[in-house]
Amino acid sequence: MSLADDLAWPFFDARHRAMQRDLDAWCTRHLHVDHAADVDATCRALVRDLGEAGWLRHAVAGVEHGGAGDAIDTRTICLVRDTLARHDGLADFAFAMQGLGSGAISLAGTPDQRARVLPRVARGEAIAAFALSEPDAGSDVAAMQCAARVEGDEAILDGEKTWISNGGIADVYVVFVRTGEAGGARGISAFIVEAGAPGFEVAGRIDVIAPHPLARLRFTGCRVPLANRIGAAGEGFKVAMRTLDVFRTSVAAAALGFARRAFDEGLRRATTRRMFGQTLADFQLTQAKLAQMATTIDGASLLTYRAAWQRDQGRGVTKEAAMAKMAATEGAQQVIDAALQMFGGLGVTHGQAVERLYREIRALLIYEGATEVQQLVIARELLKPGAPAPQSGA
Repeated sequence: MSLADDLAWPFFDARHRAMQRDLDAWCTRHLHVDHAADVDATCRALVRDLGEAGWLRHAVAGVEHGGAGDAIDTRTICLVRDTLARHDGLADFAFAMQGLGSGAISLAGTPDQRARVLPRVARGEAIAAFALSEPDAGSDVAAMQCAARVEGDEAILDGEKTWISNGGIADVYVVFVRTGEAGGARGISAFIVEAGAPGFEVAGRIDVIAPHPLARLRFTGCRVPLANRIGAAGEGFKVAMRTLDVFRTSVAAAALGFARRAFDEGLRRATTRRMFGQTLADFQLTQAKLAQMATTIDGASLLTYRAAWQRDQGRGVTKEAAMAKMAATEGAQQVIDAALQMFGGLGVTHGQAVERLYREIRALLIYEGATEVQQLVIARELLKPGAPAPQSGA
């Protein structure tokens, strides 16, 4: 299913349509990734290529720091991820992590921090990472144990992080630690930690079903300048949530890209695979499945780009982003599963696009808030005092 049809919606401006067309053409020319190759080296190459081509400018804020605009445009971020994911999941990952990894600096960094980090990220010269999760603090960020204490003009970090994307290849990590200004989520601060800082090590790499750089990090008396703190002391949780608010909707967009590719693969298979004297698409069961797949994609796309447009208008999108993320990721898994089924045994063969998509989609239902967390977020917003009351029937 073509994203070009969606671009006719009033959510988009002419600049969005032009950018997406240019990116799609660039992807067709340049993204021919060998997924059997070294994943670390491939990701480094993709970040470099995306930077040299100018696409990473959309992942950072501030024209003076190499960004495409003064603020991150959510619709652009979503269109980039939607397009990249349709062509290659690892390219989408490389782009997304440059944005997520440096997002806290874009949103709350000092002028010096922005000038020091963002231009390198935008050019693809430095790889960024977002270090929030811990062994016992994933969805429950308030349970964070990794801590920092202040000594003079330095912060000393101790503890571990896990499930950190770009772990092991990143040059710059934004690390969230407990600093104790208050209990729970109110006593967390964020720091920039450069790779190679004394007391910082990659404790182990993590292999997952859709390979990408992922690692456990360990901090043992790791000293970083206090000037590397992002935002005020104790406001790290707010910084993290602001960052995730920008990029959570883009997770939905990546899921859409995967779903669009799966639909195209399934449709091609259904219209060319002959059995019992006709094509697979001639069977009503197949037609019903294709109709459901297309409707699922369109519905998720509407939710996703509504949330992106709404955020770009300066409006809150907590509920809308959660709805988009849940609908798009869950829907994409259903679409991909249906496409794979159309391939039969061939669908589970390593090297098939639908087999790769089947592995790639699964993580999206978990990271940046699992589906169950999104349900809680949506319900909380609906039940808030002042939320619109249900209308009674006639």
